[in-house]
Amino acid sequence: MLMERRTVLSVADQLVTRMIDTMSVGAIAFVVAFGLTPLVSHFLYKWKLAKSIRGGGKTPVFTRLHKNKAGTPTGGGVLIWGTVLILALLFFVLGPVFKIEFFSEHLSFLTREETWLPLAILIGTAALGLVDDVMDAKKGGLSGGGLRVRYRLLIFTVIAAVGAWWFYYKLGFDILHVPGIGDFSIGLWYLPLFIFVVVATAFSVNETDGLDGLAGGVLTMAFIAFGIIAFVQGRVELSMFVSAIVGALLAFLWFNVYPARFFMGDTGSMSLGFTLAIVAFLTNSVLVLPFIGFVLVLESGSVLLQVFSKKVFKRKIFRSTPIHHHFEAAGWPEPKVVMRFWIIAAITALVGLLIGLVGRGAAIFVI
Repeated sequence: MLMERRTVLSVADQLVTRMIDTMSVGAIAFVVAFGLTPLVSHFLYKWKLAKSIRGGGKTPVFTRLHKNKAGTPTGGGVLIWGTVLILALLFFVLGPVFKIEFFSEHLSFLTREETWLPLAILIGTAALGLVDDVMDAKKGGLSGGGLRVRYRLLIFTVIAAVGAWWFYYKLGFDILHVPGIGDFSIGLWYLPLFIFVVVATAFSVNETDGLDGLAGGVLTMAFIAFGIIAFVQGRVELSMFVSAIVGALLAFLWFNVYPARFFMGDTGSMSLGFTLAIVAFLTNSVLVLPFIGFVLVLESGSVLLQVFSKKVFKRKIFRSTPIHHHFEAAGWPEPKVVMRFWIIAAITALVGLLIGLVGRGAAIFVI
Protein backbone atom coordinates (compact mmCIF):
# COMPACT_ATOMS: atom_id res chain seq x y z
CA MET A 1 0.00 0.00 0.00
CA LEU A 2 2.80 2.38 0.94
CA MET A 3 4.68 1.49 -2.27
CA GLU A 4 1.60 2.23 -4.38
CA ARG A 5 1.17 5.59 -2.67
CA ARG A 6 4.80 6.50 -3.30
CA THR A 7 4.38 5.54 -6.96
CA VAL A 8 1.32 7.76 -7.28
CA LEU A 9 3.18 10.64 -5.61
CA SER A 10 6.16 10.10 -7.90
CA VAL A 11 3.94 10.23 -10.99
CA ALA A 12 2.19 13.34 -9.66
CA ASP A 13 5.53 15.05 -8.99
CA GLN A 14 6.70 14.22 -12.49
CA LEU A 15 3.47 15.52 -13.91
CA VAL A 16 3.77 18.82 -12.06
CA THR A 17 7.42 19.16 -13.12
CA ARG A 18 6.60 18.67 -16.79
CA MET A 19 3.69 21.07 -16.49
CA ILE A 20 6.04 23.70 -15.07
CA ASP A 21 8.53 22.99 -17.88
CA THR A 22 5.80 23.49 -20.49
CA MET A 23 4.60 26.77 -19.01
CA SER A 24 8.19 27.95 -18.56
CA VAL A 25 8.87 27.55 -22.28
CA GLY A 26 5.81 29.69 -23.03
CA ALA A 27 6.92 32.36 -20.55
CA ILE A 28 10.44 32.44 -21.98
CA ALA A 29 9.03 32.67 -25.51
CA PHE A 30 6.94 35.68 -24.45
CA VAL A 31 9.96 37.47 -22.95
CA VAL A 32 12.19 36.71 -25.94
CA ALA A 33 9.56 37.78 -28.50
CA PHE A 34 8.80 40.93 -26.52
CA GLY A 35 12.50 41.77 -26.45
CA LEU A 36 12.90 41.11 -30.17
CA THR A 37 9.97 43.34 -31.13
CA PRO A 38 11.97 46.61 -31.48
CA LEU A 39 14.41 44.83 -33.81
CA VAL A 40 11.64 43.27 -35.92
CA SER A 41 9.70 46.53 -35.99
CA HIS A 42 12.79 48.47 -37.11
CA PHE A 43 13.45 45.93 -39.85
CA LEU A 44 9.88 46.09 -41.19
CA TYR A 45 9.83 49.87 -41.25
CA LYS A 46 13.35 50.16 -42.69
CA TRP A 47 12.63 47.83 -45.59
CA LYS A 48 9.19 49.40 -46.10
CA LEU A 49 7.26 46.13 -45.94
CA ALA A 50 4.06 48.15 -45.86
CA LYS A 51 0.56 46.78 -46.21
CA SER A 52 -1.29 47.59 -49.43
CA ILE A 53 -5.08 47.83 -49.36
CA ARG A 54 -7.31 46.38 -52.07
CA GLY A 55 -9.07 48.93 -54.15
CA GLY A 56 -10.04 49.59 -57.73
CA GLY A 57 -13.78 49.46 -57.05
CA LYS A 58 -13.89 45.70 -56.42
CA THR A 59 -14.13 45.99 -52.63
CA PRO A 60 -15.55 49.45 -51.88
CA VAL A 61 -16.68 48.63 -48.32
CA PHE A 62 -13.36 47.10 -47.35
CA THR A 63 -11.38 49.94 -48.91
CA ARG A 64 -13.46 52.58 -47.14
CA LEU A 65 -13.08 50.91 -43.76
CA HIS A 66 -9.37 50.16 -44.02
CA LYS A 67 -7.77 52.80 -46.23
CA ASN A 68 -6.19 54.35 -43.13
CA LYS A 69 -4.26 51.10 -42.55
CA ALA A 70 -2.30 51.47 -45.78
CA GLY A 71 1.37 51.84 -44.96
CA THR A 72 1.30 49.78 -41.76
CA PRO A 73 4.15 47.23 -41.90
CA THR A 74 3.23 43.61 -42.58
CA GLY A 75 5.26 40.47 -41.99
CA GLY A 76 5.15 40.72 -38.21
CA GLY A 77 4.61 36.97 -38.05
CA VAL A 78 8.40 36.74 -38.30
CA LEU A 79 8.40 37.55 -34.59
CA ILE A 80 6.33 34.46 -33.79
CA TRP A 81 8.01 31.73 -35.81
CA GLY A 82 11.42 33.34 -35.38
CA THR A 83 11.11 33.14 -31.60
CA VAL A 84 10.02 29.49 -31.72
CA LEU A 85 12.94 28.60 -34.01
CA ILE A 86 15.46 30.44 -31.81
CA LEU A 87 14.28 28.71 -28.64
CA ALA A 88 14.09 25.27 -30.27
CA LEU A 89 17.68 25.48 -31.49
CA LEU A 90 18.98 27.26 -28.41
CA PHE A 91 17.63 24.77 -25.90
CA PHE A 92 18.64 21.85 -28.14
CA VAL A 93 22.25 23.07 -28.38
CA LEU A 94 22.86 24.46 -24.90
CA GLY A 95 22.39 21.13 -23.15
CA PRO A 96 24.79 18.85 -25.07
CA VAL A 97 27.35 21.50 -26.05
CA PHE A 98 27.69 23.29 -22.74
CA LYS A 99 26.75 20.27 -20.62
CA ILE A 100 23.83 22.10 -19.03
CA GLU A 101 21.42 19.33 -18.08
CA PHE A 102 18.68 21.76 -17.10
CA PHE A 103 18.11 22.72 -20.74
CA SER A 104 18.24 19.14 -21.98
CA GLU A 105 15.94 17.74 -19.30
CA HIS A 106 13.47 20.57 -18.78
CA LEU A 107 13.37 23.08 -21.67
CA SER A 108 14.47 21.31 -24.84
CA PHE A 109 11.44 20.33 -26.97
CA LEU A 110 13.10 19.49 -30.28
CA THR A 111 12.63 15.75 -30.86
CA ARG A 112 12.35 13.63 -33.98
CA GLU A 113 9.27 11.82 -32.66
CA GLU A 114 7.15 14.87 -31.85
CA THR A 115 8.39 18.27 -33.01
CA TRP A 116 10.74 18.06 -35.98
CA LEU A 117 7.81 17.80 -38.38
CA PRO A 118 5.61 20.63 -37.04
CA LEU A 119 8.67 22.90 -36.68
CA ALA A 120 9.69 22.19 -40.27
CA ILE A 121 6.14 22.93 -41.44
CA LEU A 122 6.08 26.15 -39.40
CA ILE A 123 9.37 27.45 -40.82
CA GLY A 124 8.84 26.23 -44.39
CA THR A 125 5.40 27.75 -44.82
CA ALA A 126 6.53 30.91 -43.01
CA ALA A 127 9.25 31.37 -45.63
CA LEU A 128 6.69 31.05 -48.43
CA GLY A 129 4.39 33.49 -46.66
CA LEU A 130 7.23 35.97 -46.25
CA VAL A 131 7.83 35.91 -50.00
CA ASP A 132 4.15 36.74 -50.51
CA ASP A 133 4.38 39.59 -47.99
CA VAL A 134 7.37 41.05 -49.82
CA MET A 135 5.50 40.80 -53.13
CA ASP A 136 2.53 42.54 -51.53
CA ALA A 137 4.68 45.35 -50.17
CA LYS A 138 6.68 45.91 -53.33
CA LYS A 139 3.60 46.19 -55.56
CA GLY A 140 2.15 48.79 -53.20
CA GLY A 141 -0.70 51.13 -53.93
CA LEU A 142 -4.34 50.33 -53.26
CA SER A 143 -4.52 47.55 -55.80
CA GLY A 144 -3.33 44.93 -53.37
CA GLY A 145 -0.24 42.86 -54.10
CA GLY A 146 0.79 39.33 -53.32
CA LEU A 147 -0.54 36.08 -54.69
CA ARG A 148 -4.11 35.76 -55.91
CA VAL A 149 -6.44 33.50 -53.96
CA ARG A 150 -6.45 30.79 -56.65
CA TYR A 151 -2.66 30.55 -56.66
CA ARG A 152 -2.54 30.65 -52.88
CA LEU A 153 -5.00 27.77 -52.64
CA LEU A 154 -2.96 25.85 -55.21
CA ILE A 155 0.17 26.26 -53.09
CA PHE A 156 -1.76 25.26 -49.98
CA THR A 157 -3.00 22.11 -51.75
CA VAL A 158 0.45 21.10 -52.98
CA ILE A 159 1.97 21.48 -49.51
CA ALA A 160 -0.97 19.64 -47.92
CA ALA A 161 -0.66 16.81 -50.45
CA VAL A 162 3.01 16.35 -49.58
CA GLY A 163 2.10 16.38 -45.89
CA ALA A 164 -0.68 13.82 -46.46
CA TRP A 165 1.74 11.51 -48.26
CA TRP A 166 4.27 11.84 -45.44
CA PHE A 167 1.74 11.17 -42.68
CA TYR A 168 0.17 8.18 -44.43
CA TYR A 169 3.11 6.45 -46.10
CA LYS A 170 6.04 7.48 -43.88
CA LEU A 171 4.44 7.77 -40.46
CA GLY A 172 1.69 5.20 -40.98
CA PHE A 173 -1.17 7.48 -39.89
CA ASP A 174 -4.62 6.26 -40.93
CA ILE A 175 -6.52 6.29 -37.63
CA LEU A 176 -9.31 8.78 -36.98
CA HIS A 177 -10.28 9.30 -33.35
CA VAL A 178 -13.94 10.00 -32.63
CA PRO A 179 -14.23 11.52 -29.13
CA GLY A 180 -16.22 9.35 -26.76
CA ILE A 181 -16.51 6.51 -29.27
CA GLY A 182 -13.07 5.27 -30.28
CA ASP A 183 -10.49 4.97 -33.05
CA PHE A 184 -11.27 3.94 -36.63
CA SER A 185 -8.93 3.06 -39.47
CA ILE A 186 -10.01 5.00 -42.56
CA GLY A 187 -7.27 3.79 -44.90
CA LEU A 188 -6.69 5.88 -48.01
CA TRP A 189 -9.51 8.23 -47.00
CA TYR A 190 -6.92 9.71 -44.63
CA LEU A 191 -5.23 11.41 -47.61
CA PRO A 192 -8.14 13.56 -48.86
CA LEU A 193 -9.20 14.27 -45.27
CA PHE A 194 -5.70 15.53 -44.46
CA ILE A 195 -5.52 17.72 -47.56
CA PHE A 196 -8.97 19.21 -47.00
CA VAL A 197 -8.40 20.02 -43.32
CA VAL A 198 -4.94 21.52 -43.83
CA VAL A 199 -5.99 23.68 -46.78
CA ALA A 200 -9.20 24.76 -45.04
CA THR A 201 -7.36 25.70 -41.84
CA ALA A 202 -4.63 27.65 -43.63
CA PHE A 203 -7.23 29.46 -45.74
CA SER A 204 -9.39 30.20 -42.71
CA VAL A 205 -6.54 31.69 -40.68
CA ASN A 206 -5.57 33.82 -43.67
CA GLU A 207 -9.14 35.14 -43.93
CA THR A 208 -9.36 35.80 -40.19
CA ASP A 209 -6.23 37.96 -40.26
CA GLY A 210 -8.11 41.13 -41.19
CA LEU A 211 -8.52 43.20 -38.02
CA ASP A 212 -5.98 44.33 -35.46
CA GLY A 213 -5.47 41.50 -32.98
CA LEU A 214 -8.22 39.25 -34.34
CA ALA A 215 -6.19 36.36 -35.75
CA GLY A 216 -3.62 36.59 -32.96
CA GLY A 217 -6.23 36.23 -30.23
CA VAL A 218 -8.18 33.45 -31.94
CA LEU A 219 -5.02 31.46 -32.68
CA THR A 220 -3.76 31.88 -29.11
CA MET A 221 -6.89 30.23 -27.73
CA ALA A 222 -6.82 27.47 -30.32
CA PHE A 223 -3.18 26.62 -29.67
CA ILE A 224 -3.73 26.65 -25.90
CA ALA A 225 -6.51 24.07 -26.33
CA PHE A 226 -4.37 21.79 -28.49
CA GLY A 227 -1.39 22.26 -26.18
CA ILE A 228 -3.50 20.93 -23.31
CA ILE A 229 -4.68 17.99 -25.43
CA ALA A 230 -1.08 17.16 -26.36
CA PHE A 231 -0.02 17.32 -22.71
CA VAL A 232 -2.87 15.08 -21.60
CA GLN A 233 -1.78 12.53 -24.22
CA GLY A 234 1.73 12.54 -22.76
CA ARG A 235 3.18 14.34 -25.79
CA VAL A 236 5.12 16.73 -23.59
CA GLU A 237 7.60 17.98 -26.21
CA LEU A 238 4.75 18.75 -28.60
CA SER A 239 2.90 20.63 -25.85
CA MET A 240 6.10 22.60 -25.13
CA PHE A 241 6.41 23.45 -28.82
CA VAL A 242 2.82 24.69 -28.79
CA SER A 243 3.52 26.61 -25.58
CA ALA A 244 6.40 28.39 -27.31
CA ILE A 245 4.00 29.42 -30.11
CA VAL A 246 1.47 30.68 -27.56
CA GLY A 247 4.09 32.73 -25.70
CA ALA A 248 5.36 34.31 -28.92
CA LEU A 249 1.77 34.93 -30.06
CA LEU A 250 0.96 36.78 -26.84
CA ALA A 251 4.00 39.03 -27.27
CA PHE A 252 3.00 39.69 -30.87
CA LEU A 253 -0.55 40.39 -29.76
CA TRP A 254 0.69 43.03 -27.30
CA PHE A 255 1.81 45.14 -30.27
CA ASN A 256 -0.87 43.99 -32.71
CA VAL A 257 -3.96 45.09 -30.80
CA TYR A 258 -5.72 48.20 -32.09
CA PRO A 259 -4.06 50.29 -33.41
CA ALA A 260 -1.56 47.72 -34.63
CA ARG A 261 2.13 48.54 -34.85
CA PHE A 262 2.46 45.86 -37.51
CA PHE A 263 0.38 43.11 -39.08
CA MET A 264 0.94 39.36 -38.93
CA GLY A 265 1.08 38.99 -42.69
CA ASP A 266 1.07 35.74 -44.65
CA THR A 267 4.34 34.69 -43.04
CA GLY A 268 2.36 34.44 -39.81
CA SER A 269 -1.13 33.41 -40.91
CA MET A 270 0.04 30.82 -43.43
CA SER A 271 2.57 29.16 -41.13
CA LEU A 272 0.32 29.17 -38.07
CA GLY A 273 -2.65 27.87 -40.04
CA PHE A 274 -0.65 24.94 -41.37
CA THR A 275 0.92 24.26 -37.98
CA LEU A 276 -2.44 24.30 -36.19
CA ALA A 277 -3.78 21.67 -38.58
CA ILE A 278 -0.61 19.56 -38.26
CA VAL A 279 -0.85 19.62 -34.46
CA ALA A 280 -4.49 18.54 -34.72
CA PHE A 281 -3.45 15.51 -36.79
CA LEU A 282 -0.46 14.69 -34.59
CA THR A 283 -2.76 14.57 -31.55
CA ASN A 284 -5.45 12.71 -33.56
CA SER A 285 -7.90 15.43 -32.58
CA VAL A 286 -8.86 16.66 -36.01
CA LEU A 287 -12.60 16.21 -35.39
CA VAL A 288 -12.54 18.82 -32.60
CA LEU A 289 -10.66 21.34 -34.75
CA PRO A 290 -13.92 22.89 -36.07
CA PHE A 291 -15.01 23.49 -32.46
CA ILE A 292 -11.68 24.79 -31.19
CA GLY A 293 -11.30 26.94 -34.29
CA PHE A 294 -14.97 27.83 -34.69
CA VAL A 295 -14.24 31.49 -35.45
CA LEU A 296 -11.92 30.35 -38.25
CA VAL A 297 -14.77 28.26 -39.69
CA LEU A 298 -17.14 31.20 -39.36
CA GLU A 299 -14.76 33.52 -41.22
CA SER A 300 -13.99 31.27 -44.17
CA GLY A 301 -17.59 30.02 -44.30
CA SER A 302 -18.86 33.58 -44.72
CA VAL A 303 -16.48 34.09 -47.66
CA LEU A 304 -17.62 30.90 -49.40
CA LEU A 305 -21.29 31.72 -48.83
CA GLN A 306 -20.79 35.23 -50.22
CA VAL A 307 -19.05 33.95 -53.34
CA PHE A 308 -21.72 31.28 -53.89
CA SER A 309 -24.57 33.75 -53.47
CA LYS A 310 -23.00 36.28 -55.84
CA LYS A 311 -22.33 33.65 -58.49
CA VAL A 312 -25.70 31.91 -58.29
CA PHE A 313 -28.18 34.55 -57.08
CA LYS A 314 -26.28 37.71 -58.17
CA ARG A 315 -26.66 39.21 -54.72
CA LYS A 316 -24.63 39.53 -51.54
CA ILE A 317 -25.54 37.98 -48.18
CA PHE A 318 -23.13 40.13 -46.17
CA ARG A 319 -22.13 43.73 -46.63
CA SER A 320 -18.51 42.63 -46.82
CA THR A 321 -16.57 39.44 -46.11
CA PRO A 322 -14.97 37.86 -44.17
CA ILE A 323 -17.79 38.33 -41.67
CA HIS A 324 -15.80 40.60 -39.34
CA HIS A 325 -15.95 43.23 -42.09
CA HIS A 326 -19.74 42.84 -42.20
CA PHE A 327 -20.01 43.90 -38.56
CA GLU A 328 -17.61 46.76 -39.19
CA ALA A 329 -19.79 47.94 -42.06
CA ALA A 330 -22.81 47.69 -39.75
CA GLY A 331 -21.19 50.26 -37.47
CA TRP A 332 -19.36 48.18 -34.86
CA PRO A 333 -16.02 49.72 -33.86
CA GLU A 334 -13.08 47.52 -34.77
CA PRO A 335 -12.03 46.76 -31.15
CA LYS A 336 -15.60 45.70 -30.32
CA VAL A 337 -15.68 43.24 -33.23
CA VAL A 338 -12.32 41.80 -32.21
CA MET A 339 -13.13 41.41 -28.52
CA ARG A 340 -16.51 39.79 -29.20
CA PHE A 341 -14.90 37.34 -31.60
CA TRP A 342 -12.28 36.61 -28.90
CA ILE A 343 -15.09 35.77 -26.48
CA ILE A 344 -16.66 33.40 -29.00
CA ALA A 345 -13.24 31.85 -29.69
CA ALA A 346 -12.60 31.31 -25.97
CA ILE A 347 -15.96 29.63 -25.39
CA THR A 348 -15.76 27.36 -28.44
CA ALA A 349 -12.11 26.48 -27.73
CA LEU A 350 -13.16 25.37 -24.25
CA VAL A 351 -16.04 23.32 -25.67
CA GLY A 352 -13.72 21.72 -28.23
CA LEU A 353 -11.14 21.01 -25.53
CA LEU A 354 -13.71 19.27 -23.33
CA ILE A 355 -14.94 17.18 -26.26
CA GLY A 356 -11.36 16.34 -27.20
CA LEU A 357 -10.58 15.12 -23.69
CA VAL A 358 -13.49 12.67 -23.58
CA GLY A 359 -12.12 9.19 -23.00
CA ARG A 360 -8.52 10.37 -22.57
CA GLY A 361 -8.39 10.98 -18.82
CA ALA A 362 -5.87 8.25 -18.00
CA ALA A 363 -3.40 9.08 -20.76
CA ILE A 364 -2.00 11.99 -18.77
CA PHE A 365 -0.09 9.59 -16.53
CA VAL A 366 1.83 8.07 -19.42
CA ILE A 367 4.80 10.47 -19.44
